[in-house]
Amino acid sequence: MLVLDFINVGNGDSILVREMEGDRPCFSMLVDCGHDSLERDDHPPVEDARSCRIYAGDFLRKQGVEHLDLLLVTHFHRDHIGGLGRVLEAVTVGELLTPYAPPADAGPLDPDGDNGLPKAARNVLRCMDLYAGPLGKYRHRIRKITELPGDRMERLRLTDDLSMDILFGEPALYPRQKAVYDAAFRGERNGYDLIHWGKAMNVSSLRQRLYYHGREIVLGGDAYAHMWETETATPCDILKVPHHASLSSTTRKLLRMLQPRTAVVCVAAGRPDERPHPYIVSLLREFTEDIRFTDAVEIPGLVEPEFHESVHMELP
Repeated sequence: MLVLDFINVGNGDSILVREMEGDRPCFSMLVDCGHDSLERDDHPPVEDARSCRIYAGDFLRKQGVEHLDLLLVTHFHRDHIGGLGRVLEAVTVGELLTPYAPPADAGPLDPDGDNGLPKAARNVLRCMDLYAGPLGKYRHRIRKITELPGDRMERLRLTDDLSMDILFGEPALYPRQKAVYDAAFRGERNGYDLIHWGKAMNVSSLRQRLYYHGREIVLGGDAYAHMWETETATPCDILKVPHHASLSSTTRKLLRMLQPRTAVVCVAAGRPDERPHPYIVSLLREFTEDIRFTDAVEIPGLVEPEFHESVHMELP
């Protein structure tokens, strides 16, 4: 049985994938780690006592997960890597798959120091600090770190029954990403490069397609729809809607290609930036009635709130 948990981390993504033999996992993978906070300063506070938001690390503990065979990082926005420290406190990791591995001797980037950088550039450094810091502190808990080059699709056989394709954006993005971050760790503070890379972060987001017993699960990361309306977008059973169902997350063309039977939106309830966007929810309903949200999203006439720690699915 394949067990999927799209964890309610509030803002961000964290997806636990386990293949079970009876009640014991024979393979465990986590895709992204959620935010470093369950409530963002620029979002309304959570005032409903029924809220079930939970840090990814705490969810792993509650599920009795002590080891991950794979930890996959899609990109370096705070709502995808901010929870890494709590995850590494909770589990050991067989292999970290990442589009960028910091230098082994990487020190803190000090985004809030006296560096003369504009806010957008500081935010790029802050996100990388939230990733590189825990990697350095808990490096002993990770057996192997693999930096993915991004110049080709990666095809992995995870178990006898479960396989995964990792898909990338434009190949030129990943050497550029490496150059920008390596320069930052060398102490260079190029505000122009940092700001422009920050605008490309979602475009560089990794996507995954999982295959299990004839079923196909697409995890869209934060990749905008226009980046992958290609031959790689073939019909699937489950779609993790990209980029929290923002207006740029998907299109009718992409959904015609994917034909999802179930759509899952990883998103915080009450976001002030129209994520999920009502138009995208309506568009999804043209293709499937089975749309699920990690947090207790409410859109009058479209979505009634449901309170749970994860969107939980079991595939025999």
